[in-house]
This record gives sequence, structure tokens and C-alpha cells, in this order.
Amino acid sequence: MSAFTEVVEKSLEQLSGVGVSADEALVTAVAKGLGPSIYNADSSLVAASDSEELDRVKTNFLIGKLGLTDGPELDAAIAETVATLKGVNRKLRVVFYYLLVKKFGKEAIYA
Repeated sequence: MSAFTEVVEKSLEQLSGVGVSADEALVTAVAKGLGPSIYNADSSLVAASDSEELDRVKTNFLIGKLGLTDGPELDAAIAETVATLKGVNRKLRVVFYYLLVKKFGKEAIYA
């Protein structure tokens, strides 16, 4: 099994573990979009307790990649995603971003 396939499988398992029925094609597309960062032990995870990390998610992903406008709804969506993944020790970036893509209905970006 390739390293990429392993990341996708782990992401699908994590989503399933929190009760989310995932679209495998979208999970795969989000993983591809993240590039080599998914293979690095640090960058493959989101540090949900680090406010600077969550600000980077908002700025670089939600605003930069998804094209959303900054506002309280972005912070609320990040908080909702953190809550969804509560109890997950190592929050995979692919999973975190997948949940945000679904939340904002931005699947077409990965089509």
C-alpha cells in the first residue's frame, strides 16, 4: 500500500470513528490538495489547542483556498470541527479540512 493510500485510509477511519460517513473521492482530493505536508509528522496534524494554528487554518485554507470571507462564521466552523473531533488525539489535517469543505459546501473546488 502506498503512503498516500495509507493517509487516505487513516483519514476515512478517523471520520468513521467520529460518526461521519465520508465521501472517499473528496477525502482523496483533499489529501492530494495538501501535497507533501500529509507525510510530515507535524504538518499532517492540526493542533486544535493552538490558537495560532487555528488562525493559519482560517487564513490559509478557509480564506486562501476556499475563497471565503473572514467573519465570525469561520471561527464558529473551526470550533464546530474541533468539537466534532473531540476525543481524537491526533487530528489529521485531511480530516479537519474535509469537514470544513463539507461545512461550507465547497466540494466543487476539488472536483
